Amino acid sequence: MNRKWVGSFLIIVLLVFGGWMFFNSPFSTSKQALPAEVKTDGTSILDIGNQKAEERPVKTFSLTAQEKEWRINADKQVEAWTYNGTVPGKPLRVTEGDFVKVHLKNELSVPVTIHWHGMILPNQMDGVPGLTQDAVQPGESFTYEFIANDAGTYWYHSHQHSSKQVDKGLYGSLIIEEKDPAYQKEQIFMLDEWAVDQEKQSLTNMGGMMMGSMSGDGEADTKQMYDTLTVNGKSGNAIEPLQMEAGETARLRFINAGYQQHRLVFPEGSMEVIAADGEKVVTDGTSSNMLEIAPGERIDVAFTRQGEETEVIGEDPTTEYDRGMKIPVVSEKEADSFSYDQLSISSAASQETGTSNGSEELLFKETPESDVTYHMDLSMGMDMGEGMSFQINNKVFPDTPLIPVSEGDVVKVRITNSGRLNHPMHLHGHRFQVASKDGQAYENPIVKDLIHVKPGEEYTVYFKADNKGEWLFHCHDNNHADRGMVTIVDYQGVYSPFKLDGEHSNQP
Repeated sequence: MNRKWVGSFLIIVLLVFGGWMFFNSPFSTSKQALPAEVKTDGTSILDIGNQKAEERPVKTFSLTAQEKEWRINADKQVEAWTYNGTVPGKPLRVTEGDFVKVHLKNELSVPVTIHWHGMILPNQMDGVPGLTQDAVQPGESFTYEFIANDAGTYWYHSHQHSSKQVDKGLYGSLIIEEKDPAYQKEQIFMLDEWAVDQEKQSLTNMGGMMMGSMSGDGEADTKQMYDTLTVNGKSGNAIEPLQMEAGETARLRFINAGYQQHRLVFPEGSMEVIAADGEKVVTDGTSSNMLEIAPGERIDVAFTRQGEETEVIGEDPTTEYDRGMKIPVVSEKEADSFSYDQLSISSAASQETGTSNGSEELLFKETPESDVTYHMDLSMGMDMGEGMSFQINNKVFPDTPLIPVSEGDVVKVRITNSGRLNHPMHLHGHRFQVASKDGQAYENPIVKDLIHVKPGEEYTVYFKADNKGEWLFHCHDNNHADRGMVTIVDYQGVYSPFKLDGEHSNQP
């Protein structure tokens, strides 16, 4: 029985039992109307954290959101939404300490924004419609301004109806370069998935959850939804090769802009992780040939070409949709002569993830005493008439319990995944320190802004409430966020003058 018929059979079975599950599951919930009122006590987020260029160098960019027919390779094309007509949008490169100004113009027929993923910046520049700004309407513009304080790999994407808009290509990279770069050669690789040869599957049925319980890898829903993997907007032999000579070392910046985890395989002895989510990690010379990167995560590696023969970096061949995600590594003279079809990805001998390397600079030298403690239980349920929901503490956004903090608080969040799918949890405007996994303390904690929580896993993280505002904490599989897996770090004494939905159709 082929995969398509298996999926259809499961959908029929689930529709039969869906009603029973809804009325009998302890995780059942109904989708609530968006709130019409906002709190107005305290200080507006528009009046806090404003930054000015003063004597800093100013880097100015213009990004136009527009529709574009985008060719993934010679045989496949998609109707994309883009910044400046390309997928990804052009890389924005600045130097640490620069003052950044980005002019967004919207030429789409729907509202958009830009969120600066991983950046520590003023709340009003965070790009979340209904929370930090009103969505930019068709034909209108908005200017983002902030200081690029922290060198590292970041990215930008729309946060308006992001489950659809990021999926259609509204993203690009933001690189904050060190004043004294450690590597002379570098390359950016943005990873993504597309539904090209099929209609994108919908989470209005419970097929993904049932498949998740069968496959056990937490990726069942994304495997159903997408059929083509891309690197920098291209697939297969349209992927631009990485040009390097034997023995040469380069910094490779990997950004997962999609909703599926990717497990990249490198030639043996060629790769060492050097940074995760913009933070340098402790290196000991240990090499791995496997890199697992979660949705929304950024991982930098030092890559050394091993020999004269053409090499390849690519998706683990055991992945269901590994075809198309191969990055050829060739010399300048080989660039036009190598055969893409003959590139062979080796099997993975070991696994490397962004949480296995401790950070060089920690937020807390010792496990701190917490002022605020929050248990974030990630689960799944059913919405009457809406299909699957993804919940925090048995609620869907905007009814999820907030994380109330005061400036200066140390916040402890214990995150548990009691569902059957993976959840990459991302915190806006802050970095947190990952202290333990499944109750076991890390000998070398790591500082990140996103932690990939797989079924049955538990992480404990700490952060300092040192950036006043209203900040999202959500799953960066945006299909899950769209169906409820979002909460807010709510600073006491401040408020947002914006509201969800309304005349601006604010939909984060």
